[in-house]
Amino acid sequence: MLVIASPSGAGKSSISRALFGADPNIKLSVSVTTRARRTDEVEGKHYYFIDIETFKRMQADGELLESAEVHGNFYGTPRARVEEQLAGGNDILFDIDYQGTLQLYKNSRKDMVTVFILPPTIKELRARLERRAQDSVGTIEKRLHNARREMEHFNEYDYVIVNEDLEKSVARVRSILVSARLERERQLNLSSFVKDLQSQIDSL
Repeated sequence: MLVIASPSGAGKSSISRALFGADPNIKLSVSVTTRARRTDEVEGKHYYFIDIETFKRMQADGELLESAEVHGNFYGTPRARVEEQLAGGNDILFDIDYQGTLQLYKNSRKDMVTVFILPPTIKELRARLERRAQDSVGTIEKRLHNARREMEHFNEYDYVIVNEDLEKSVARVRSILVSARLERERQLNLSSFVKDLQSQIDSL
């Protein structure tokens, strides 16, 4: 499970979409959320948009692998969809905040690689939020205020990337993903493969 997190506007969603579109072996974990759908968002692709009552029911029934309240809205990862993808041999990409990351740590730390994305400057972070033209001035100010608190958690992640250039940041995360896949414990059937190589030597 590859987790990418950042303050709002630092680039985690853009990086996540680039990875998802370029690698057929990784699937994006699509969260449920109670916030309103933005004009450029597609149901089931970016989020599953649900009401608060449905979210609370899923939370109470243990249907969410992790959940969090962010900027006054609720987000969560449906457990069934993640387990289905993992059972099919796919890697799962998580675009979640530090609250969700800490929840996943409790149950799945050994199966996770985590990356925190930082903006190059706060001035640039504000500019990115304004360029999105999706939030009110008040919401942008709230996101900037919350960024300070979110950045306090950078040391809880395995890797940290300063997102000055999107293309370079995507390449760096891809390198992290490749490295994680090559770790011994993540290579399936490696022991049997080595034994087969040894048997080939014995038969010489």
